[in-house]
Amino acid sequence: MFDYSARPELLKDRVILVTGAGRGIGAAAAKTYAAHGATVLLLGKTEANLTQVYDEIEAAGHPQPAVIPFNLETALPHQYDELAAMIETEFGHLDGLLHNASIIGPRTPIEQLSGENFMRVMQVNVNAMFMLTSTLLPLLKLSQDASVIFTSSSVGRKGRAYWGAYGVSKFATEGLMQTLADEVDTVAPVRANSINPGATRTSMRAQAYPGENPNNNPTPEEIMPVYLYLMGPDSSGINGQAFDAQ
Repeated sequence: MFDYSARPELLKDRVILVTGAGRGIGAAAAKTYAAHGATVLLLGKTEANLTQVYDEIEAAGHPQPAVIPFNLETALPHQYDELAAMIETEFGHLDGLLHNASIIGPRTPIEQLSGENFMRVMQVNVNAMFMLTSTLLPLLKLSQDASVIFTSSSVGRKGRAYWGAYGVSKFATEGLMQTLADEVDTVAPVRANSINPGATRTSMRAQAYPGENPNNNPTPEEIMPVYLYLMGPDSSGINGQAFDAQ
């Protein structure tokens, strides 16, 4: 496991947007960031899940989060502009962006992968991630110290059979991270890095590996050290790097 111990007030007064914040790793990250002082913007498509995370953060006495129902699969360009405008009006800037939302799509040989399924995975995992990044970058540049974290995968670092759309989308994720990191290097108070969570006890992992015993994998909460490290000031100057949570 990534070795890092965060001080309690690590993210005090920071505004951090987490995509896919309703469950799994996204929910764990949102609650962990809030517990370390951040105002967390919970973005996802299922409002009931986001509200549950919101309630848990509130009940714990952490800074009041915000719920942002947003469907990355169907959102149009003007909706990203409206999202950025809302964040600017309500919060003035953005200190962190965790790209966590992803879908797996069918695990099948490329020959049998339909164009529709391929494009759906790319829409959520790549196009929407690009739109959020480019639209929110001006708000991130208003921060003193902003961090963008991209969620990768081992199949986005070395291709593996039958991971078609998902694997390709994660290679694209690494490419976008590296491109952004090079662009902001030394010219903006923004850094970009990627995390491969590894085998984690989530519903997505269960979907990908139905025969696996989930109890052999760490919970999302157990892999949070690297998420805290990269989102906080202790990783200032770390840019364009690919991290493993485990």
